[in-house]
Amino acid sequence: MGQRVLVVDDEKLIVKGIRFSLEQDGMEVDCAYDGEEALQFAQQNRYDMILLDVMLPKMTGFEVCQQIREFSNVPIVMLTAKGDDMDKILGLDYGADDYITKPFNILEVKARIKAIMRRTNRKGEDKESPKMLEKGSLRVDCDGRRVYIERKEINLTAKEFEVLELLMKNPGKVYSREKLLNLVWGNDYPGDVRTVDVHIRRLREKIENIPSEPAYVRTKWGVGYYFA
Repeated sequence: MGQRVLVVDDEKLIVKGIRFSLEQDGMEVDCAYDGEEALQFAQQNRYDMILLDVMLPKMTGFEVCQQIREFSNVPIVMLTAKGDDMDKILGLDYGADDYITKPFNILEVKARIKAIMRRTNRKGEDKESPKMLEKGSLRVDCDGRRVYIERKEINLTAKEFEVLELLMKNPGKVYSREKLLNLVWGNDYPGDVRTVDVHIRRLREKIENIPSEPAYVRTKWGVGYYFA
């Protein structure tokens, strides 16, 4: 069985084109055409990736993304017809892992999907890495891709988890925003370093007692971020 993708867009021709192209690569594709239908699909099925349009009937893509994040860390790529930076940052702020601006080349979409899936799969194949990372009340299950604070599970997005895992595996090592962007999102990622700042801020809000005075993910001013 190939990887399973949910494609959500109210423009049926776009959905049809993406579905046909992904199925040619052996992927299983489900389609939804409004926000409520998308949320139902995500609740009832397990996906390797969700392509989610921003402008949808009934619920916006941002609202769908936010609600999915309450129960799943499936990678979510937002599709937006706007080139506005605020739209992209807002998508990341709601828990999206990536974005693609319309009009897009289907080859770019496929390349982005495969790159994210490869990075996600490699996390489970690294046998030499520790399976459990612990610091104070913070515990990270690398195989299960789960994070706990005081035994309570914290729901991170795929990218938030990858940033935290990378920093925890290399305590004290300072990573520049550019380095984190390349290591976690890939060299071909079209976004800028603000993407890293958004994810670090959201990560701190979830794992730190006082996000403005972080005990785990700290800032080396003028250089980058590190795990204390």
